[in-house]
Amino acid sequence: MWSKEVSIKINAAREEVWKLWTDVPNWNTWDEQVISSNLDGDFKIGQIGELIPKGGPKSSYELVEVTPYKSFTSRSKLPLTKMDFIHEMKEVDGILILTHKVRITGVLSFLFSRIIGSKMVKELPHAMNKLSNMAQKKEI
Repeated sequence: MWSKEVSIKINAAREEVWKLWTDVPNWNTWDEQVISSNLDGDFKIGQIGELIPKGGPKSSYELVEVTPYKSFTSRSKLPLTKMDFIHEMKEVDGILILTHKVRITGVLSFLFSRIIGSKMVKELPHAMNKLSNMAQKKEI
């Protein structure tokens, strides 16, 4: 297994973050590594969507965990491997903390962590800062 995460503190309401997270067709407005994304139906466990990443092929994903105003996890399947994108928010002493994680598990996790994972981790802080600015309704 390979896993990396980035956390930031933000000054925004959970509802604003949740609105951005669940607006799947507009993920590319805060994550520049996403060219396009969609979801077939409501934002709930079991729903399937497609995503085209920058520099990569179209891939499908499934929402495997959804806790409104708290967290969600999308899972993509790679050969002999699963890649989870975990998004969480929690309050600590009245401050909202966002955490985005990438977890790769399976037989070929060592390979995909080098090919895909390391690039994603480099881009996470930028995407999270952009998401934070949008949730706080700041100019980008």
